[in-house]
Amino acid sequence: MSDTDHTVPPREAQPGAAATLANKARRSFGASDSIATIVSVIWLVLAGGFFLFMPSSRETEGFDSLTFVMTLFAVFMPIALIWIGTSAAKQGRIMREESGRLQAAIDGMRQTYVMQQQSGGIEVRPVIEKKLDDLMNAQRKSEAALERIASRAGIAADVRLPGKAALPAAAAKPEAGQPALALGTPAEALAEPISVEDFTRALHFPQDEKDQDGFRALRRALRDHTLAGLIHSAQDVLTLLSEDGIYMDDLVPERTRPESWRRFAAGERGANVSALGAIRDRSSLALTSGRMRQDPIFRDAVHHFLRKFDHTFASFEKSASDADITAVVETRTARAFMLLGRVSGTFD
Repeated sequence: MSDTDHTVPPREAQPGAAATLANKARRSFGASDSIATIVSVIWLVLAGGFFLFMPSSRETEGFDSLTFVMTLFAVFMPIALIWIGTSAAKQGRIMREESGRLQAAIDGMRQTYVMQQQSGGIEVRPVIEKKLDDLMNAQRKSEAALERIASRAGIAADVRLPGKAALPAAAAKPEAGQPALALGTPAEALAEPISVEDFTRALHFPQDEKDQDGFRALRRALRDHTLAGLIHSAQDVLTLLSEDGIYMDDLVPERTRPESWRRFAAGERGANVSALGAIRDRSSLALTSGRMRQDPIFRDAVHHFLRKFDHTFASFEKSASDADITAVVETRTARAFMLLGRVSGTFD
C-alpha cells in the first residue's frame, strides 16, 4: 500500500486561533458582561453619591494633586478589577470550548483514518499478498544476517549458564514426520533444554545489534522445533503490525496476575481471564480490529500466532514460578498476544 493511500484528505482552511477568539469575544456579550456592567454602574453611583454628599473642605485646603490621584484610583480601580475578572472568565470559557472542538477534530481524524484503512483493504489485496511474499524473503535474509551479526560480535560459541529449563522434557517430543535418531530416539531429546532466562529473552527479541545475550537466546530458541514455530509466527505478526505503526514498545499493558495466566493455560476462559487483554490503547485496537476484518492474510497469521503462543505457554506454565510468568508477560511477544487476543476474543 503506497503512502498516498494512508494520507488524510486535507481539510479546508480554518481561521486562525486569534481571529476565532476575537470573533467569539465579540459575539459573547452574555451574563458575565451584564453583571459586570451592573456592578460597575452601582459602584459609580455609590462613589458619586459619596463625593456629592461629603462635606466640602475646600475652604480650609487648596487643591491637592496627590489626593486627586488617590481618589481616581479608589473610584476606578475596583471597576478595572471587575472587568479584568470578567474578561479572564470569558477567555477561559472560550478556551475550554476551543479545546473541546479540537478534541472532537482529533477524534474525527482518527475515525477517518480507520475508515480509510477499512475501505481500502479490498482494493489493495493484491498488494498485500505481494508484501507478504516480500516479508517471507526478508525473514530469510534476517536469519542469515542474525548469524553474521553474532559471528562479528564474537559469540558464535554458546556457553549456557546453569538454569531451570523453560519447558518440560515432554514438550520436546517431535511431531509426526519429524526425523529421529537410531533406536527411536528423537533428535530434540538429546538437545540441551532452553533456560527460562533465554526463553524470556528470545520472546522479547534482541534490543539492538549490540544485544549479544538477546541474539544468543534467540539462536537457542530457533534450534528448538516448538519454540522456532512461535518465534517465526511472532516475528510475522510484529512485522505486520509495524506496517500500521503499531509497536510493542509503545504499548503499556495493565498489570496482570500470574494466577490469571495459570487459569488461561489450564483452559479457562471468560471473566476469570478477561483481564489478560491488558492492552487498552484505542488506536491500536481499532486499527488491528479493522485489519482483522479486511485482511485474510493478516487474520491467518494472527490465528496461527495465537495457537502457537497458547500451546507453548501451556507447557511453560507447568514448571514456571510466578516471577517467571511475570517476566514472560513483559516481553514483546506477550504484548502482541494480549493485543491480538483481545481483538480476536481469545479471552472471552
